[in-house]
Amino acid sequence: QDVFNMVVEVPRWTNAKMEIATKDPLNPIKQDVKKGKLRFVANVFPHKGYIWNYGAIPQTWEDPGHKDENTGCCGDNDPIDVCEIGSKVCSRGEVIKVKVLGTLALIDEGETDWKIIAINVDDPEADNYNNIDDVRRMKPGYLEATVDWFRRYKVPDGKPENQFAFNGEFKDKDFAVNVIKSTHEHWKALLAKKTDGGEINCTNLTVSGSPFCCSQECAKATVDAAPPCKAANPIPPE
Repeated sequence: QDVFNMVVEVPRWTNAKMEIATKDPLNPIKQDVKKGKLRFVANVFPHKGYIWNYGAIPQTWEDPGHKDENTGCCGDNDPIDVCEIGSKVCSRGEVIKVKVLGTLALIDEGETDWKIIAINVDDPEADNYNNIDDVRRMKPGYLEATVDWFRRYKVPDGKPENQFAFNGEFKDKDFAVNVIKSTHEHWKALLAKKTDGGEINCTNLTVSGSPFCCSQECAKATVDAAPPCKAANPIPPE
C-alpha cells in the first residue's frame, strides 16, 4: 500500500521550527533553540512559513554513521522527514496516514536529509496521486517551489544555500519507499542497541525486545514530570 504513519511537527504556513526531541525521554515535540533563542524559519519570498504539513515518519533513523550509497553523505541523526501536500492544514502532534509519492535528497551541511513527498490518505484528491509525476500534473509548480524552499530557507540566517543530490531531481515512489525501509532497519538496530545512538533517548513502550523498553507507569511518570504548558511567547517581530 505504501502507506505510513506521519507525525506532524509543523503545520503548513507556520514558522516555528518544531521537531521531535530525540534526546529527551519519550521524544516529545519541542521548538528548536539556537544560541539561546527559540528558532523560527523566515518567510522566504514568495513563501509563507512551511509550504506543506511537515513532520516525520516514526520508527525511522538516518544513521550518522552510515554513508548513503546514493548521496555519498552520512545521515542527519533524525527520523526521516515528510512534506505532506494535501489540502488540509494539520495540527501539531497529529498522527496521519500518508501515501508516499517520491523523495528529494537534500544535502544539509554535509549530511543526507531525505524529504519524503506524500499525501494524506484522507485527502479528497488522494486517489489521484500515486507517484511523483501526479504531483507535477495536479499541482504545477509545487515541486519546484519545494526545491526553492529547501535551497533558500537558511539564507536569511546568514547560511549558504543548501545543496541536493541528483541535481535536485525528485526520485519516484519506489525509490522513496526503499529509503524509508532502510532507515527503518537503522532504527531497529538503534533500538536493539546494535548501533550506538550517542545522546539519542531510545526509551519506548512498544518494542518488547528492546533493552530500552519501559513500563506504562514509568512512561506516565515521565509525562507527569514535564512542566505545565504555559501561554506561548509572542513571535519575535523580525
